[in-house]
Formats: sequence, structure tokens, C-alpha cells
Amino acid sequence: MSERLEDMSSFFDKRVDNYEQHMRDDVTDSLQFYAETASLIPAKKNLKLLDLGCGTGLELDEIFKINENVFVTGIDLSSKMLERLMLKHKEKSNHLNLIKGSYFDVDFGTEKFDIALSVQTMHHFTHEEKVTLYAKLHDCLLADGYYVETDYIANAQKDEDFYYAESKRLKAKQGITKGFYHFDTPCTVGNQMNLLRLAGFSCVKLHKRYRSAAIFVAEK
Repeated sequence: MSERLEDMSSFFDKRVDNYEQHMRDDVTDSLQFYAETASLIPAKKNLKLLDLGCGTGLELDEIFKINENVFVTGIDLSSKMLERLMLKHKEKSNHLNLIKGSYFDVDFGTEKFDIALSVQTMHHFTHEEKVTLYAKLHDCLLADGYYVETDYIANAQKDEDFYYAESKRLKAKQGITKGFYHFDTPCTVGNQMNLLRLAGFSCVKLHKRYRSAAIFVAEK
């Protein structure tokens, strides 16, 4: 494990060429959880989907197989990741609104989404940051909308505590006081579900658990 944290956008810009192969070949159960995540997106006409941390669009590759006409707003810090996504799906440019920026800061607009989605991106933030973002997501959904999160999980509270302590230690060592830096801080299943409830979601379910990841569905 590196002792030096990298700025999030720079981290992913540098790794864009090998990112998809890494996720498919090195991340446990990734082929299964990308497909399973996509299965939660219906083939509804004119569906509006918000994808947070969309990266190169590995989840969208699967979603487009189910609903080729879905309208996607994708937000990511990495310009190179977004460029790769658009290159893969340039025939869908009229259905892709890609925004470079932090989904904490980007205004989601006044138009409501049917579904919000994030895959392998939320495991970098504190509990407080997550609740703030989840509340923002809750507000941007239609009355019958829902949020799907697929992410790494900590298997025990002691593991979660260790990751957060390490993140805090490394940030202090580098004098980092703000901004987003790459370090994994996954939550336990129980904590993750509780954070979504604290943000206002009325029904939070563990849809499926894998060895080191889980899929959650939070209904507005």
C-alpha cells in the first residue's frame, strides 16, 4: 500500500488505459455485479438515469444491453475516463450528458431522475460526506424513484475502523485538509444501510452480497 495519497482525478486519469481490464480481471466478482446491477434498471421508455462516478461506463455497457434508449447523466472527476466512455458509446451521444466534476458539487438540476446509480465509487468518503450526498440524491429522484449502489464493503467493524484510521493518518502526514484523494474506506453492510436511512430513504434493502462487494437498493 502506497504511503502517498493521489488526487482522485489524477489517479484515474493516469490509469484509464488499464482501468477496464483491471476491473474485469482483478476485482472479485466484478463480471457478476456489473450484470446484476444492470438488471435493476428496467427497459422503460424515456428512463432518466443519474450515474455517479460513471468512469468509462462499465455499468452502462451492461445497462445499454437492457435499455438502449435510456437517457444518462454521468458525472466523474476524470476527463480521460469520460472521453473513453463517449468513445465507446459515440452512437448514443444524444442520450449521454457527461459532466466533469465532483458529484458533491455538481447541481443535479430541477429535472427529476427515475433512478440514481453508483458503482464502485462511494468507498472513498466519510460517513458525514455520504449522508450529505445521499440526501442530495434523495431530493433529485421522482416520487417512485430509487437509488442503486454497488460498492466494496468491509466485512467487520474493525476493518472499517482500520481503513478510516489509515485514511486519516495518511492525510495528516501529507497535510491534506480538503479535496478528494484515492484511498479505500468501505463501510460494513449495516453501516451503509443506516447511512442511506439517515439521508431520508424510506426503504433500504441489501439486494445481493458478494465476497467483497454488495448491491443496495434505496427507495425514495
